[in-house]
Amino acid sequence: MNWSAIAAIYRFEMARFFRTLAQSFLSPVLSTSLYFVVFGTAIGSRIQEVEGVSYGAFIVPGLIMLSVVMLSISNASFGIYFPKFLGTIYELLSAPVNFIEIVIGYVGAAATKALFVGLVILTTATFFVDIRIEHPFAMAAFLILSCLSFSLLGFIIGIWASNFEQMSLVPQLVVTPLIFLGGTFYSISMLPPVWQTISLFNPVVYLISGFRWSFYGLSDVPILLSLLAILAFTGFCLAVIGWIFKTGWRIRS
Repeated sequence: MNWSAIAAIYRFEMARFFRTLAQSFLSPVLSTSLYFVVFGTAIGSRIQEVEGVSYGAFIVPGLIMLSVVMLSISNASFGIYFPKFLGTIYELLSAPVNFIEIVIGYVGAAATKALFVGLVILTTATFFVDIRIEHPFAMAAFLILSCLSFSLLGFIIGIWASNFEQMSLVPQLVVTPLIFLGGTFYSISMLPPVWQTISLFNPVVYLISGFRWSFYGLSDVPILLSLLAILAFTGFCLAVIGWIFKTGWRIRS
C-alpha cells in the first residue's frame, strides 16, 4: 500500500476545504438555524412531540443526515471529476498508484469533510434544543458509514459525469427527494398504512431510522436491518468502483 500517495491525494483535497473554511463552517450553521426557525416554529407549534421527543430534537438526526449525504456526494464527485475535466487524471493513472489508493485518498477526504460538517450541525443544534445520545458508539458508526458510503456514491457519479450539469443530476433528482421522503422531518409511523409500506422501499428510511435510534432509541425499522442496509450499500458502491477501474469505463475514453 502506497501510503505516501494516499496522503498526497488526501492533503490536496483537504487543502481545498481549508481554503474555504469560513464558508464550509458558516454555511451549515446558517442552514441548520434556518431549518430550526422554519420547521421548529411552523411545524413544531403544531407537533409538540413525536413518540415522547420534542419535535425540534426529533428532526436533528434527519438534518445531520441531510447535510452529510449531500456534502459527501458533492465533495467526492467534484474531487474526481475535476481531474477528468482538466485531463490531469491521466497523470494519476500513469503513476505507481493503484485504484484502491486513489479511492482511499479521494473518498477519505470527502468523508472527512462531511463528518466535520455533521459534527458542526450537531453542535449548532444543541443551542436550539436539548439533545440526548443514548447510543454514542452506534451514532458514530452510522455517521462514519454514511459519510463513507455516500462519498463512494459521489465518486461514482464524478466518474460517470461528462459535464458539471450531470454531476448535480443524481443528487437533485434522485437523492434529495429520497432524503426528504425518508423520514427526515417526520416518522413514517405518522403516515397512512399504505404510505408506510411504500416508504419501506426508500433506502434512506433505513439510514435515518438507524441514526435516529442512536439518539433517542426510536426507529421506524429494526436497527439491525438499518445497519445491514448501509453496509450492503457500501459494499455495492465498492463493487461498482472496482468494476470501473477494472474496465476503465469513463476513465480511459
